[in-house]
Amino acid sequence: MPTQPKLTRFNQNVKSKYQIYNSIFMTLPFDSITKTGVLLPLFHETCQKGFQAGENPTTIVETFFKKYQARRSTESQINLLFRFIQYIERQVVLFDAIEDAAFPIVNNMDGIGTLRSLKESASSENKLEELQHYLEEFKVRIVLTAHPTQFYPGSVLGIITDLAEAIKKNDLLTINDLLAQLGKTPFFKHEKPTPYDEAVSLIWYLEHVFYYSFGSIYDYIQQNIFDGKHIDNDIINIGFWPGGDRDGNPFVTPEITLKVASRLRETIFKNYFRDVRRLKRKLTFNNVEERMSKLESQLYLAFTISEETTLTLDHFVSELKDIKNIIIKDHQSLYVNELNSLINKTHLFGFHFGILDIRQDSRAHAAVFNAMVDKVIASGSSIFPENYQELTEKEQVKILSNIEGSVDMSLFEDEDVLKTLNTMKAIKTIQKTNGEKAANRYIISNNQTTLHVMQLFAMLKLVAFQDDLTVDIGPLFETITDLENAPTVMEDLYTNPEYAKHLKKRGNRQTIMLGFSDGTKDGGYLMANWAIFKAKEHLTRVSRKYDVTVIFFDGRGGPPARGGGKTHQFYASLGPTIEDKEVQLTIQGQTISSNFGTMDSSQYNLEQLISSGILNRLNDTNTAMLKEHTVVMDDLAALSYKTYSEFKNHPMFVPYLERMSTLKYYAKTNIGSRPSKRGNSNKLIFEDLRAIPFVGSWSQLKQNVPGFFGVGTALKHYEDNDEFDKVKELYNSSNFFKTLVENSMMSLSKSFFDLTKYMADNEEFGEFWTIIYTEYETSKRLLLKLTDSKELMEEEPAGKASIDLREAIVLPLLTIQQYALKKIQELESAEVRDEKQIAIFEKIVTRSLFGNINASRNSA
Repeated sequence: MPTQPKLTRFNQNVKSKYQIYNSIFMTLPFDSITKTGVLLPLFHETCQKGFQAGENPTTIVETFFKKYQARRSTESQINLLFRFIQYIERQVVLFDAIEDAAFPIVNNMDGIGTLRSLKESASSENKLEELQHYLEEFKVRIVLTAHPTQFYPGSVLGIITDLAEAIKKNDLLTINDLLAQLGKTPFFKHEKPTPYDEAVSLIWYLEHVFYYSFGSIYDYIQQNIFDGKHIDNDIINIGFWPGGDRDGNPFVTPEITLKVASRLRETIFKNYFRDVRRLKRKLTFNNVEERMSKLESQLYLAFTISEETTLTLDHFVSELKDIKNIIIKDHQSLYVNELNSLINKTHLFGFHFGILDIRQDSRAHAAVFNAMVDKVIASGSSIFPENYQELTEKEQVKILSNIEGSVDMSLFEDEDVLKTLNTMKAIKTIQKTNGEKAANRYIISNNQTTLHVMQLFAMLKLVAFQDDLTVDIGPLFETITDLENAPTVMEDLYTNPEYAKHLKKRGNRQTIMLGFSDGTKDGGYLMANWAIFKAKEHLTRVSRKYDVTVIFFDGRGGPPARGGGKTHQFYASLGPTIEDKEVQLTIQGQTISSNFGTMDSSQYNLEQLISSGILNRLNDTNTAMLKEHTVVMDDLAALSYKTYSEFKNHPMFVPYLERMSTLKYYAKTNIGSRPSKRGNSNKLIFEDLRAIPFVGSWSQLKQNVPGFFGVGTALKHYEDNDEFDKVKELYNSSNFFKTLVENSMMSLSKSFFDLTKYMADNEEFGEFWTIIYTEYETSKRLLLKLTDSKELMEEEPAGKASIDLREAIVLPLLTIQQYALKKIQELESAEVRDEKQIAIFEKIVTRSLFGNINASRNSA
């Protein structure tokens, strides 16, 4: 039987099932308000018809109450709106679970981009040896970050998992019980999580998903591409930021870092224990059973009384390999594949499970470093010359390069200094307990100069590592200016004899992180992506010049505006001018649960990432961008940047976000431990805005500005000058530009300007709203013209259907949110402020954030 089109599979296995199970859910009697389940569809219909008729959210809500609930008191109306919010939050969970259950049916698990497809195409083109060679050195690292945009508490994640399993089996009784449980389970967090809480939430994915999906992928590669031979390269690994990312988060302390590392170690012990216990029931042979029992006992002690364990990774692996040899020699290789799978997992996860990165802002480092220098000089130590602070940057770098000795920690009393320096000591402690890989990288965000890198280099040596620095230093370049300066900074480092010696010890590999989120916030969509592309080309060139392999680590968020979207297509499109021996990227918030939250989605998306990196090498047609196309791309980026910069500097830009969007409500959601903005100023300053609430607020407005603004104006310039064919030629020849265009179209498809059309009549912000809407219309029209499409996402009907269905589910939620925001504006401008009413509507706005963000899956 032929495979049905993807859209048909989606409609049958997602859309139809959602309609069936939603009808069950709507009849569950779990709330105190009569007929809420009956009223919500009526409200949904009122919203749809209202927006089609050009009505605003206030009119729509008032029309609904007048038509269907005229007798309700104002208080009762507010209560009903809250009940609608609760219902819709749970409808989104139901949809997530149905989509998770249908994932292997809707997506072709052996299709293009999977390992099976990669292997078959390599075999058919006689490139299997070449593929093996690439896989011997190629790596993918996904780094789970401490920036939550995921609003589901652990209890709800558990329900989603159980619900997906029940839906797969069409187990109506269990589904009914789980939907009832869902109706009774609270979503709202009354207190902010600690950084440790965030870490525990993400470790759930390592324990229950990644342990198995990573293992399965590695086993497949070993068995089917390497014919069962051992591979030295681990190929895939997990990075981990919660508990180590101190940038802008004062709650991440050295104690938290140590606690998170300990939790990671305990969790991998638990997973090994489960596997050994399961295998012990099968390996009931002479000279094997007793050794398996002993390993089981040692692992149990390791995660229950961890400080008393004497089990080492070398011993554990050695025992497993000895047992494997006995089984092959004496027991006809019975169950050897299962045992080999466990050995492979030790190769992937060691005793660390995830690689804990440490991160801090360069400005915070500089303040700590200078305070440390002053104290050390005042103590009479000769580590630094007395005139150090008067020296030029170049002279300071020279001194830091040759720094020797150790600092006395008892000299310091300042809390920030102690936190920073003790974090460096914590790295060494973690390396001793969990292995060097457990914590061997330090990211400097907002890195601007060579001195920023050398300050950290010196601190690490003086505080913990002296002459044996087993930590990689990764500068993070974020703004457009910093991206342009990055090659000069790196050349300074490569030509520094002491830093070059350090690199040689670390295998002549240099990690450089590039920030898509802040780059887009600073320079707009096209310029940020192009500036990063060019920076990668220049950094590749300068690194190859000094025989250094550069590892690019991309700081990506969920949506295209933060480097997300079709990530695997992006990596497959880079071409030969950018170093590609590793793909490293941050995964956060909803993107973790939506792209990697189940075994199926995790395995599929990891395989896509591996294949994309490999295809970038194997693909003979993936050549460098032609010079004439580079000129067009440069011009488009410059035009877009100018347009975005003028927009960003508009006097209404920050006030619009502050007063017309949900920006200030992000801090009230209690989803993350990190403050929602930098700095302590009461006044909102653009530079202080964090990328997540910045991008998320545009998403809540359904305007998605960071994903398209400036694109339309740049394209219009070529249309007006009768040169649009040049852009078409670029689109048809460059996979990189094509991916940028498709991602921008995804941002546009998630926009809905009818929701905020009423703002056009606002005396203060009407003109500003019109600027945004005009750019949206221009971008949409010209992107459709560029791609010869009649509608957005025409080439991805199943993806578009998923977005459309999710947007339909949350339409009432968006309407309620805008209604509440409008009420707040009216109440705040009244002669007498009704604080009680303002607080009620602010609570509605805050609660409405949850469902909207969860439904979008990559909104921030």
